[in-house]
Amino acid sequence: MLDVSAQSAQRARPRRGAVRRVAILVSLTLVLVAVAASLYLVRTVDSQLADVTRTYEIRRQARELMLAVVDAETGQRGYLITRDNAYLEPYNRAVGSLSQAYQNLLAGLGDNPEQRARIEALVPDLDAKRAEMARTIELMSSGQTADALALLRSDTGQLLMERIRSGLRQFIGEEDAKLIDRNNRMQFYRQLTIGTILAALAAAAILAYALLSRSQRKVAALSEQESRLRSQNEELEAHVRARTAEAEEARGHAERERARLETLLQDTNHRIGNSLATVSSLLGLQLARTGSDEVRSALEAAQLRVQAIASAHRRLRLGADLETTDAAEFLADVIDDLAATVPPSKSVRFEKYLEAMVIPARDATTLGIVVSELVTNALKHAFVEGEGGTVAIRFERPDGEATSLTVEDDGRGMASKEGQEGLGALIVKQLARQFGGSEPEYRERQGGGTAITVRLPLLDVPPR
Repeated sequence: MLDVSAQSAQRARPRRGAVRRVAILVSLTLVLVAVAASLYLVRTVDSQLADVTRTYEIRRQARELMLAVVDAETGQRGYLITRDNAYLEPYNRAVGSLSQAYQNLLAGLGDNPEQRARIEALVPDLDAKRAEMARTIELMSSGQTADALALLRSDTGQLLMERIRSGLRQFIGEEDAKLIDRNNRMQFYRQLTIGTILAALAAAAILAYALLSRSQRKVAALSEQESRLRSQNEELEAHVRARTAEAEEARGHAERERARLETLLQDTNHRIGNSLATVSSLLGLQLARTGSDEVRSALEAAQLRVQAIASAHRRLRLGADLETTDAAEFLADVIDDLAATVPPSKSVRFEKYLEAMVIPARDATTLGIVVSELVTNALKHAFVEGEGGTVAIRFERPDGEATSLTVEDDGRGMASKEGQEGLGALIVKQLARQFGGSEPEYRERQGGGTAITVRLPLLDVPPR
């Protein structure tokens, strides 16, 4: 007995599976048919909407033609009755728009031969009405008032107007009938679309039920896979946390090393500056114990240059990459140090026009020495004893040109050639060549004084 029941159950399973497959195929077929039918109905409704829109436009154009004829007749009658030229303006405007309104109406009819023939049949009446109105106005304008009014009171114009109105009304009536017919068809298609969509929804519900019963068998397998994936994900997250901690520790170590290196570089620059300041002090002691004017002059020059190099090292501030610096900020500090060495009695004022520019740190000290030499040269040769003035320093990179450094003063000008032939000029010339520069340019400044320009084309070129 048990064997018979088991065999019956085994035979029933394939039967149920076949029925389920057939149900799925039928439901899917219904859905596809419903979708295709819906698309067809939507396109049909779109076509009907386009026809309705075209019908409305044709009716509007017909009314425009009717209004143009009525406006022309109104202007004609107003002019003939009142002899007021103001009525000619709407008459002329209406007559001028008749042809355009007629052409617009024909263009809207397209390939509808019956309606085109109906409208084209109105052309003789329209031409006759236009000629009748023009004739009455011509007679009135020429002073033949009686003839004009007689023609106006005749039945000719009125009969023409009635035929035009009747033809256009009949035309509009037919278009209205078409519009009603299209609206009825749209309503039918709308109801048919709703029925098709409902059928598609029913088929989709049957299909969804069949698929749901099949999907339930996969839920357990997916749940098991999800459990395994969750376990693997936890292991991966633990590994990522460990590697992230190691990376954070390495980054912190690198930041500390970088900070230490930056501190060492800054400290080294300050030590070099302090050492050079010590050398400058020793030169000052030697200067105080020397009686020879020539030796004193040489020691003063050497002391000033040592001080300039010391100032450049102390004022150097490295950027975040420890290899570059802001040239404008650096030169401003160097110029301030030079200004501090000028005795108050000289009354020399400094003007700075410095363009922000990132340059290699190794070139900053050299640039500071060039500025110090040019400024010192201006202070030494530009102003006579007891007089002051202005020293302007420009560091800029014009569009399409090389970087340039200009130091100008409003002193006694280029009458003295000492500043162009001394050791300072030679130092500037040699240092400028490191940046691809040529000979410094000396020129007289407009309004008095001297301007010295040094071209530095390679200063802003990155190293290869």
